[in-house]
Amino acid sequence: MAIREILEVPDPRLKTVSEPVTVFDDELRTLVEDMFETMYDAPGIGLAAIQVGVPKRVLVIDLQPDDPDAPPIECEHNGHKHTHPATRKEPRVFVNPVIVDPAEELATYQEGCLSVPEIYADVDRPATCRVKYQDLDGNHHEEAMEGLMATCIQHEMDHLEGILFIDHLSRLKRQMALKKLQKLRAA
Repeated sequence: MAIREILEVPDPRLKTVSEPVTVFDDELRTLVEDMFETMYDAPGIGLAAIQVGVPKRVLVIDLQPDDPDAPPIECEHNGHKHTHPATRKEPRVFVNPVIVDPAEELATYQEGCLSVPEIYADVDRPATCRVKYQDLDGNHHEEAMEGLMATCIQHEMDHLEGILFIDHLSRLKRQMALKKLQKLRAA
């Protein structure tokens, strides 16, 4: 397993439309293991293969829900101690995902992206959807998604089409977000 470099805007590879996976082999398993390690290290809750430079239709997601049975985690950042709930890992892999039957009702979530670091914005997406996908063995599945999982899978699936969450913003808001990112990089 290895932590891979996450591509960041304005890297043109992020605009690539990813190719379907046709071979379910050890190379695919290694890619998925590396994607999870990279996502957890970042840290994030979702990652598309194109974000690590691989134009394949592969996503990993782990919403990492709070674990009420685990003791809280104590951290120290910049000399400040704080406590936050422990989370449990619930890793999910989606190969060749396709959204079917998205709801007309929209939900708004404040989204961020490992490829657009430190930038967050409200994005409207269908509140629920069904997703057809394959697992690492090529088996077919179909599942209803709602809440944060529905938002996350739609966000990650956008990457497969070369779309970033900031592309859903008005031109003005997108320009402001990119200017803010430039300032953060310069600092």
